[in-house]
Amino acid sequence: MPENGADAPSLDMIESTLTDGYAAKLALEAERWRLEQRLGMVARDAGEVKAHGVAAELAELSDRLETTDGELARLRSLLRKLQGVRRRRKANA
Repeated sequence: MPENGADAPSLDMIESTLTDGYAAKLALEAERWRLEQRLGMVARDAGEVKAHGVAAELAELSDRLETTDGELARLRSLLRKLQGVRRRRKANA
């Protein structure tokens, strides 16, 4: 993304994108929290159900948690970069 010139996004567009990005980050963090809660519930109740079913659900939840963590890390990185662009644009305005 060019920071300056005709192809550079407007400050309003940057701020709108940041707002959308923060909303997505909050949604991912909420999903991560739900996955952690479910992992805890499944582990706690493991003795009450068949071990195979528990293992399969734990594996699925673990995979989903890992995917969510990766998405959060990428989004946080992008948001930091975009914040830097916004900061420089405001400083030069």
